[in-house]
Amino acid sequence: MVAPPWPTDTVAWWQAVLECAPRAAVGTRPRAAIAGLTALVAAGLSGIADDGLVHVAAPKSSHPVPPPPGVRVHETRRWRDEDVVTILGVPRARPEVAAVQAALWARSDREATLLLVATVQQRLTAIDPLVSVLERVKRDRRRSLLRSVLVDVAGGAHSLNELDFAAHCRERGLPEPDRQVVVSSARGSSYLDVRWRRWRVVVEVDGVGHLQPDRWIDDSLRHNEIALGGDTVLRIPSLGLRLDPRRHLDAVERALRHAGWTPSPPGHPA
Repeated sequence: MVAPPWPTDTVAWWQAVLECAPRAAVGTRPRAAIAGLTALVAAGLSGIADDGLVHVAAPKSSHPVPPPPGVRVHETRRWRDEDVVTILGVPRARPEVAAVQAALWARSDREATLLLVATVQQRLTAIDPLVSVLERVKRDRRRSLLRSVLVDVAGGAHSLNELDFAAHCRERGLPEPDRQVVVSSARGSSYLDVRWRRWRVVVEVDGVGHLQPDRWIDDSLRHNEIALGGDTVLRIPSLGLRLDPRRHLDAVERALRHAGWTPSPPGHPA
């Protein structure tokens, strides 16, 4: 793995915290901490690229000292002293707090999603603590996205994914799909998320749980059997459906057209 561009030594983190912390009485703990992605890296997160900054959080309106180059200070209304822990003496946000911070501060929705997923997959924290922290966020444009991502990661959005997919189909003028269809194959009976019987096109909307090795292998064997039976099988990750639905729906439309579907004239049902 390529070495991360941000500093990972405790000296750099200490410098960022001490130089940017609001002025406090001598001997008291600085009311600032490394936060967001920097705190996640300190907790052990790997494989996520960053912008090379050390992220520091401080209480809102505490007037922290202007940061030196390479450090970004975030003043937050949601500061709680109990949210800060220490690692090798360096104050840092707890993993669940840091993950939500990192997602809110991310450069894109895709990056925000990957940060939440990676934090859970690498077992730095769990769903319930993340949900609890996210509930404190009352106003942010990513709040709804992050809530839906956590539902996906928890594996509890199966029907929601199918409803979202059906809504996307209606918006594009595609036929209304059948959902939770039972089909039989050499491996027995299976439930398919979405199928157009007439055109023999199948779409499976995969939550994060499908990335587990046992699920992944089982899904592959099951879908191979369906494809051998004559259906076209498309796989769409639920996170991809939320972040970039257009390209996934393009593929679905191409499959339906290839199977003989043509758009209905205006004013007629698909």
